[in-house]
Amino acid sequence: MSDAAFRDAPLPDQPAPSDERPSTATQPPTAWVASRLAASRPAAVVYVASSERRADEIGRALRRFEPGAEVLVLPPWDCLPYDRASPSRDVMGRRLAVLRRLAAPTDKQRFLIAPVEALMLRTPPIEIIREARFQIRVGDPLDLEALEAFAESTGYIRDDRVDEPGEIAVQGEVIDIFPAAEPRPHRLTITDHVVDAIRPFDPLTQRSLGDVGDLCLGPASEVILSSGDERPLGLEHRAANVYERLDTVLDLIVGATVAQDPKAPARAASFETQVRDAHAVRMQYPEGERPSAPEALYLTASQLQARLADHPEMPLTGLGVEAAPNFALSRNAARDLADFVRAQLDADRRVVVTGLAHETRALARRLRRSLEQELVAADSLASVLDGAPGELYLGEFDLERGFVDPENRLAMIAATDVFGGRVAAGSKAQPAHLLTEPELRVGDVVIHEDHGLGVLRDLEKVELQGRQQDAVRLEYHGGASLLAPIEEFGKLWRYGSDETGVTLDRLHTDAWSKRRLEISREIDQTAAHLTELARQRAAATAPVLKPPAAEFARFTVRFPYPETPDQSEAIEAVLSDLASGRPMNRLVCGDVGFGKTEVALRAAAAAAMAGKQVAVVAPTTVLARQHFLTFQKRFEGTGIAVAQLSRLVSTADAKQVRDRLANGEVRIVIGTHALASDALRFSDLGLVVIDEEQRFGSRIKARLRDLAPDAHVLTMTATPIPRTLQTALIGLEDVSVIATPPSRRRPVRTFVAPFDKATLRTALLRERRRGGQSFVVTPRIEDVGELADLLTELAPELKVVVAHGGLPAEAVDEAMVLFADGEGDVLLATSIIESGLDVPRANTMFVWRADRFGLAQLHQLRGRVGRGRSQGFVYLFTDADAELPEATRSRLSTLEAFDRLGAGLAISMRDLDIRGGGELVGEEQAGHVKTIGVGLYQQLLARALRAAAGEADNTHWTPELNVGVNGSIPDTYVPETSVRLNLYARLARLTDLDEVAQFADEIEDRFGPPPDEVVTLLDLARIAIRAREAGISRIDAGPKGVALTLAKASTLAGLESEDSVRKGERLILPPLASGPTAAGAEELLDRLGEGGK
Repeated sequence: MSDAAFRDAPLPDQPAPSDERPSTATQPPTAWVASRLAASRPAAVVYVASSERRADEIGRALRRFEPGAEVLVLPPWDCLPYDRASPSRDVMGRRLAVLRRLAAPTDKQRFLIAPVEALMLRTPPIEIIREARFQIRVGDPLDLEALEAFAESTGYIRDDRVDEPGEIAVQGEVIDIFPAAEPRPHRLTITDHVVDAIRPFDPLTQRSLGDVGDLCLGPASEVILSSGDERPLGLEHRAANVYERLDTVLDLIVGATVAQDPKAPARAASFETQVRDAHAVRMQYPEGERPSAPEALYLTASQLQARLADHPEMPLTGLGVEAAPNFALSRNAARDLADFVRAQLDADRRVVVTGLAHETRALARRLRRSLEQELVAADSLASVLDGAPGELYLGEFDLERGFVDPENRLAMIAATDVFGGRVAAGSKAQPAHLLTEPELRVGDVVIHEDHGLGVLRDLEKVELQGRQQDAVRLEYHGGASLLAPIEEFGKLWRYGSDETGVTLDRLHTDAWSKRRLEISREIDQTAAHLTELARQRAAATAPVLKPPAAEFARFTVRFPYPETPDQSEAIEAVLSDLASGRPMNRLVCGDVGFGKTEVALRAAAAAAMAGKQVAVVAPTTVLARQHFLTFQKRFEGTGIAVAQLSRLVSTADAKQVRDRLANGEVRIVIGTHALASDALRFSDLGLVVIDEEQRFGSRIKARLRDLAPDAHVLTMTATPIPRTLQTALIGLEDVSVIATPPSRRRPVRTFVAPFDKATLRTALLRERRRGGQSFVVTPRIEDVGELADLLTELAPELKVVVAHGGLPAEAVDEAMVLFADGEGDVLLATSIIESGLDVPRANTMFVWRADRFGLAQLHQLRGRVGRGRSQGFVYLFTDADAELPEATRSRLSTLEAFDRLGAGLAISMRDLDIRGGGELVGEEQAGHVKTIGVGLYQQLLARALRAAAGEADNTHWTPELNVGVNGSIPDTYVPETSVRLNLYARLARLTDLDEVAQFADEIEDRFGPPPDEVVTLLDLARIAIRAREAGISRIDAGPKGVALTLAKASTLAGLESEDSVRKGERLILPPLASGPTAAGAEELLDRLGEGGK
């Protein structure tokens, strides 16, 4: 297959890609692979994927395309080869469940989709796979001793609360067990040794979810032991030492037809290298019993290809195959989607619009509004291929991306092609899409642009010109109030503070207008300065850094994990910046453990391979050391010298490093803020990487940026400080957001509670039982001794390691490094562990006096746990004898609420909401945000920046519409006041027609077909946007005519027609044929738009 076969299809009326353009993809779209597999006829097919992500995508699509087939996706282990830790129990359970299915006969067509790593890993003997299961049925006797023996020998662990795969709890006549291969735990009720009921239950609420008749338990480990044998951590890496022989996956699929990704052979070779490297390191630093040799535990790449060659091959040719266009990048996605569908139907192709149920409903609504052709329901790919070409189908198929296959006259459009992609495309507004404004609620303090600071009291019905409409009641100083109609919602902004902490403005005085005028002047000055900085940056040049392609490719393949979509986008953006010829100034914002370090590694590799030096700055010595070890390992064998400068380096070695930096021998140096020292000289510095930027002051960051005037700068953080977040939100700094968590990583569960000795002991022992480690963190050094005594009292069987700022720096570093290497059960420390400690086995943390930490600090601390596959837990303890202030409780509750993956950005936005953004070009971390709130400040600054740059600002005003009708959201349609409030506010902020279309889709999806009042409201929103774009500030429509008030820059200023009269700024037109209606006004705008062209 040629690389050119898999480019994105062009949007309608755009040129097709040139054959000379370098391809960005070298493998066929996963949905197309699934479609070809579904159309195949062999009884058994094995598809070898080059990554776990592609295997999952192909499997998901294939299950929908061919619902009658048996589709099995075999996962690889979710740990590194020869890791200290075992693979997770759910991964091993799912692997063994797939292998057991393969060992059993079937009368269905069978597909096995597996990444190369899963096929190269050897398996337990086939007879073990077949026999290792425990069947439970309602009404059958249960041998409890046999169940407990099975659970113990197959890797299940006992726990008091079952909420993870591979756990069991026996509590009298109730047994909770989470089968390792199942999505939910199950509860067995036993009466007189007979199974009375089997009920799945929710692991979070622990509540039952119905009944099932039987349950088949499979193993939770790939090493089955005799009951009573000890199971050391990481035993699976020594499986060849336990079993007399190991088999392979391919032993279970004799005679199957084989196909594979083009990159699969190269990935197999890369994985073999990774296995051999890992084994060599483990032998150099042995721990316990010797691990199995690579050849005993894994197939080599050549062995895998030889085994595959024994099977019939299925050639997958994709002549002319293209990925579907990314419609979401278009300004008018609905129109371009409809045009594309028409073009494909005109080419006599079957067109399938796909997505999950909620996605296909929205897609169908859009297409029905744009096309006259009916959509035919498709329940399988066969029903599509059996149909006539030129038909339009709607199928609930789960595809990552769509494709166009001219040879098979088939075009598929995935929901992600239409709804996704804007953030991933690298928009400078990326954070704004992820960090939405806080919702308005009754009782919130708000800012009205014309009246100032007030309290939102209610949403009321008022009668205006004989028509009922909604208005919001705002209360001001002294109890005075006013009603703001829904047309003024665009002027209403949440202030972001409690009512008790602010002074409300007085109505009918000039205090607010004076204050706003003063702030506006200062914001204008800030904008002018920032614009000048932006001009200087735009005019600046930097070396073009492009690494040799082959050398860089060899570096990238050593990354052992599949890239997440956001991580891949961030890497591409950074490489593009380095090659642009302009100084890079990019912030990579991603939660803890989401892959920012790999972005820095790729950037450093690109710069160093292009002949430049790189400085990587970290806030702590331990983090700098970990970065140094990571960089040293990745750059080994590349000829690029990596060095570190920190207090861990002796004086003589530090002098040698400085000398080698000055003469250019060292290409990458990693250290703390000492790298900003005047005594340090670089030969040819090309890139500065600042990690954990929130830990550095603005002066230090400025000094680091000044190390080389034309150097590229990359900053990274999980929780940006308000000033950094503000500069990112207004587009002064290029931003990449990594919001996609690593595959199957779980959110850290967070609890806020008064200190409790029983909870502390129970959770510490629970963590030890599952082979993990724990942190106990205190804000003050003087509390360490008391907590150490408490831990000795509560859990004397645990080994406690201590680290805090009162110890010598060398002792702190040694303690933290040893703990990271697995020494000790508990690390008792101050917040010095906030940055720079990566402990994969650490899954539980206790924070003593959490009320003494800031939000960003607590989030960084929480990021130290749950970095592997196990569920992480954080207990935020407060003083049991003291009442928490409401503000403190609110802060801690924020962290408890934002316990999802990727919450760092939301927490930073909350911090911005509370603290203010600070002066963007000064040292103050207070700022105008404190005076006028986040939303209004953001709006005013954006306007000032456009004005300072000489750009037209057409977004801060809303045309006045008097067209004889008013829209609303009836309380009979949306009963909740707060929901209606926020729908009005969101609609008032929309700035283009595509956003209105998406909003209309959401309204109908959430609340059902909209009533006439809502349809009118949406019509009026569209008219307002179109009128603003045409420069019409007011529309008055009555029985005698239509008057348009034109702005100075109106596109209709020079319009001349027989039926129009110009009177100053007003254009007078005949009355609407249909009378004063929204539809008539929109029809008028259509006509005027055509005449104004």
